[in-house]
Amino acid sequence: PQVLFKRNKMVVLKNIPRILSPELLSVLARMGHGDEIVLADANFPSASISRSGPELIRADGHGIPALLKAVVKLMPLDTYIPKPVALMDLVPDDKARGLKAPIWDEYKKIINAEEGKQIGVELVERFAFYERAKKCFAVVATGEGALYGNIILQKGVLPPEDEK
Repeated sequence: PQVLFKRNKMVVLKNIPRILSPELLSVLARMGHGDEIVLADANFPSASISRSGPELIRADGHGIPALLKAVVKLMPLDTYIPKPVALMDLVPDDKARGLKAPIWDEYKKIINAEEGKQIGVELVERFAFYERAKKCFAVVATGEGALYGNIILQKGVLPPEDEK
């Protein structure tokens, strides 16, 4: 019998960012074209959202920028839609008082650098974001402390080997 990995054990592989747990690598591998994954900040209701279907992956203690960089290095974003990235929009009261979400610029910089072009990003109202998250393949609960740090990524496709 072949054992690929044991739960909660680190696996070291060449060219695989060590921040990605075996559970998260498995999720990324099993996701198909059009499936979505949430990288959730520390305030996101990850456990309750995951009761609706998405797998819950724990990445406690990790910030989203480091995880995002590792995920987009391995997972292609969907090129068949104009905005394969979604961010939770500020609630009206936070907009009215001028609250900013500087982490969004960091996310865009990471994604655009990895993709080699500007990627479309949509802002999704808070409760619509929660509903969309319930339909995602997985929710990754992180230790990210930035407000409005939640991000959804939609998986794309890889071209055949001879077209690369």
